[in-house]
Amino acid sequence: MARLGTIKYAAFGLFCIGLFAAVTPNTIFAQEEEAGVNVEGIMATADSLAFGSSAQDSAGEVLVIREERGGLMGMVERSPFGKSGAGELFVKGGNFMWWLLAIALLGLVFLIERLWTLNRARVNTRKLIGTVITTLRNDGVQAAAEECQKVRGPIAAILNSGLQKVDRGPEAVEKSITTAGTIEMAFLERGLIWISSVSTIAPLIGFLGTVSGMINAFEAIASSDTVNAQLVAAGISEALITTATGLVIAIPTSIGFNYFVSAIDRFVIEMEEASAELIDELQRQQYGS
Repeated sequence: MARLGTIKYAAFGLFCIGLFAAVTPNTIFAQEEEAGVNVEGIMATADSLAFGSSAQDSAGEVLVIREERGGLMGMVERSPFGKSGAGELFVKGGNFMWWLLAIALLGLVFLIERLWTLNRARVNTRKLIGTVITTLRNDGVQAAAEECQKVRGPIAAILNSGLQKVDRGPEAVEKSITTAGTIEMAFLERGLIWISSVSTIAPLIGFLGTVSGMINAFEAIASSDTVNAQLVAAGISEALITTATGLVIAIPTSIGFNYFVSAIDRFVIEMEEASAELIDELQRQQYGS
């Protein structure tokens, strides 16, 4: 339970980070933006209008003023990571990339936690039930229960729960196994809802970033007298990057979710087989058949 609480707090922290990064205004570092104006386009235009150049020569010149980003995205852009290929894509994706980063970390945390938990819960069921039944025949119920307590996992837990109720009859044993199985199933499925949510929400956030990028592209067209490819390239790039990132997050998360569901189904079958064999053995000992 303590580990589950820690994971919930970590998930809430990641959500808050994404929210803070997405809503951070770009005016935080307004002075840095003013200082970071690129005047190369202005100087090129001025040179083209110098002595010996005609108006026709300067017609092809485009006034380009490149401003550095402010806020957290500006810090990323100026960092060593921002100079890498992945960093450039992250910056070009816009503020929705923070949301995608937060949800990707959230999905990764739960994927690792479920993988670790299910691997620890996996045991050799045939060997376990064989050892329990043999010990039950030779040394009695208490010794068989001790054998179950030596093994971790849901299968050993439900067998031990059933053995604790042997003195109350087969019906009590069966009821105890059913109750323990329900509890163990809840333990195995814990966290899957978060993984499923990540695989569903990530593409939606990517599509939301796509809409934002297209809005920026059309606003750039509306505010300009002439239309060229460079004018809308940033908005279209943002749209495509966020969509691709959302899908990249959702695809492996969906694969992991399906893998965990199939693993839990195998656990359920093994638990049913082990409990059925234990009940049959107890009934044979009770009725001598």
